[in-house]
Order: sequence, then C-alpha cells, then structure tokens
Amino acid sequence: MAETTTSKNLLLIFTRNPEYGKVKTRLAKDVGDQTALEIYRFLLDHTVKITKPISAEKRVYYSEEIKTSDLWNAEIFQKKKQYGTDLGERIKNAFAEGFKDGYEKIAIIGSDLFDIDSKDLEKAFEALESNQVVIGPAEDGGYYLLGMTQLREELFENKTWGTDTVLKETKENLTNINYKLLEERNDVDYYSDIKDHPAFSQFFTK
Repeated sequence: MAETTTSKNLLLIFTRNPEYGKVKTRLAKDVGDQTALEIYRFLLDHTVKITKPISAEKRVYYSEEIKTSDLWNAEIFQKKKQYGTDLGERIKNAFAEGFKDGYEKIAIIGSDLFDIDSKDLEKAFEALESNQVVIGPAEDGGYYLLGMTQLREELFENKTWGTDTVLKETKENLTNINYKLLEERNDVDYYSDIKDHPAFSQFFTK
C-alpha cells in the first residue's frame, strides 16, 4: 500500500499478535489462557470498529510479526512492526517515524480498551489543535492515549512501564508545556476490570 499522506493526523495502534498464552497474561491467571485469548480478540475487534471511521491515517504496530491477512484491512490500516528495547522506546520510535513522514498531529492507543469509542479519538485530535500534548489517563495510573504535535523524547525515558507511576511521571515531564487531559478510562488488565461489565459476561456464562 502506498503511504501517501492524505491527512496530517495519524493514529498509531499498538497491538500484540493474538497468540495463546502470550496475551493478557495477568488476566489469564484468573480466567485461563484460552478465555484470555478470546477476550483479547474481542478487544481487537472493538479497536478496529472504533478506529475505522475517524478522520486520520492509521498505522497498526504489531508486537511480533506483521500479518497480511487478518482483521486489520490493509486498505485502511498501514502495517508496521514495533522495534525498541522497551515499551517507551517502541512508542517513541513509532512517533518519530510518523513525524518524519510529515504528520502533524499523532496519537497512540493500545488495543485492550473497551471503554473508549470513536468520539474519544476525535476529541484527542481536536485537543491537539490548541494543545501540544493530550493524554487519556487510565484508572490504573497509566494512560490509554497519548498525542502530541512534535516528538518529545523525554516522555518515553526513565519510566517504569506497566506500573501506576507512568501517568504521574509523564505529567512531571510536561512542565511549561500546554497539555490537556481527556476523561479517565479503564483498560483491561485484570479479571476485576471486567467481571461486572455486561459486555464481557459472554465469556463467563458458557
């Protein structure tokens, strides 16, 4: 697919290849590897659904290998592979590539969120009209979305990824930088995140 920049907005979607025993490992401790995999595939479907309609170019970054035939339609989603020694470096490299390719507003999300929809993503790009950075805070102390108008490498350095300090440490890097916080959302890491959510009852009533 030719990577012509028809929009100056770029949405990055970080995803793990859906493999048994390798996704949602914290969730799997309570529900088992097979159910965890089914839940992750359900979350991937949701991510495709909410990202398709937004007015931005879209790039899916695979954790392990690029799949040519899967739920990510190559006519809609550019396909890339993550690279870097840790999550911060992989995210930084994806942003750097996007800015190098001429995009002006770039946002990133993961693929394990059920509590966001297309409107949340549109709000993020709207926020970047008047802010240098936008953050979607997660209930667990991290963030479910990060957007910026230029690469800020400090946001990806000296962070303990996957812990409840990431959001706090990120905000500390934003002194004298105009930024906006979106509404707090919950991502899916543990059984407690979904056990009372009606959308996930299908996985526990078999």
